[in-house]
Amino acid sequence: MAEGSIIGLDIGSSMIRIAVAQPLPGEDGKPRLHIIGAVALPSAGVHKGTVSSMEEAVSAVSKALERAERMTGLPLNAAWVSIAGQNILVQETRGVIGVTRPDGEIKDDDVERAMEAAKGVTTPSNYEILHVIPKSFTVDGQRGVKDPVGMNGIRLEVDAVIIQALASHIKNLTKSIYRTGLDIDDLVYAPLATAEAVLTQRQKELGVCVVNIGASSTSIAIFEEGDLMHTAVLPIGGDRITSDIGTILRIPPEIAEKVKMEFGHAVPDAVDRKHTFSLKDMGADVDEVVKRRFIAEIIESRVEELFEAVDAELRKVDRSGMLPVGVILTGGGAKLDGMVDVARRVLRLPCALGIPVTISSVIDEVHDPAFATAIGLAVWGYAIKGMHTNKFGKFFSKFKSVDQVANKIGQWFKSMVP
Repeated sequence: MAEGSIIGLDIGSSMIRIAVAQPLPGEDGKPRLHIIGAVALPSAGVHKGTVSSMEEAVSAVSKALERAERMTGLPLNAAWVSIAGQNILVQETRGVIGVTRPDGEIKDDDVERAMEAAKGVTTPSNYEILHVIPKSFTVDGQRGVKDPVGMNGIRLEVDAVIIQALASHIKNLTKSIYRTGLDIDDLVYAPLATAEAVLTQRQKELGVCVVNIGASSTSIAIFEEGDLMHTAVLPIGGDRITSDIGTILRIPPEIAEKVKMEFGHAVPDAVDRKHTFSLKDMGADVDEVVKRRFIAEIIESRVEELFEAVDAELRKVDRSGMLPVGVILTGGGAKLDGMVDVARRVLRLPCALGIPVTISSVIDEVHDPAFATAIGLAVWGYAIKGMHTNKFGKFFSKFKSVDQVANKIGQWFKSMVP
């Protein structure tokens, strides 16, 4: 791989997306992440974010990697990989340590010890820690400290969020990737990566929710005062809409998907009542004429259900209708016409499609909300490698999630290669 290249690999239930990035000098002279390659191919062997068939998953990832290598002309050796699914656990915790230096000055290693102490919370035996995310620090009772390094005190506390995943989920995902010959820089919880691509620090400070609508699930991440406030994965995605259309019209899923993409709209009133289309023209066996407004009514019902579930998560943290920035929609499902309008009505918040804001590129795909996670993974890796300074780069570099279980798998596969 060319020096400095960063790869984001987003393995979804319906699509595998790869973003290849390199840091280049920006207009202000500072390095800026530039996307030089973006690839999307159909996924296989993945169901609701977890590996369901390793052989199929390995084949699908290998094809995507080959396509990305041909596009960029670079060998891809390692990637930052997304991990999602409904088995992710999120838990708040606190770590407390004593500052042992005679002068009481807090150093980086004190912060690391505090975060290690936060990892001491009781976790299920079959789960592995993905991330320990610092929310704020307390120095000798002074709360709300964002960066304690350089301050003086004798007691350092950190309020953190621990994100965990099933050990079997991590094993199966990492094993599938290592079998393609690709190394893993780290696993990153997908909603966090998505947020890195489409949010500014100012938006995180004011209060914002990122909603990533995938094929089989929808993930949300709520930020306020720069910190992750809440995250969740909902078992509703774009495939549910496709299933409804297929069931009601009695057509195969692949044709239902074509109907959704070509004639779908989430707001029935925005569709001409007289607009019709033939299922025969879409490839169905039945010669039936369907009103586009009827399809919109099917979609609206399911989309309203989705955003009502999002609102329920907002209510859990008392932010229903109360986020100044509002909601940013990403993912392939967010591209359906009318989604922003329904989200705005149901959630009673400002809503917009998420476009990557921290990168540059001449590739059209980078403006696709479906690529937000893959690009966010590259942004995440860019920060942790020290090429760019932000909260994640400063505090996460020593807390990479691919450690015990995944590293053992990687070492085993490498030992098999001559």
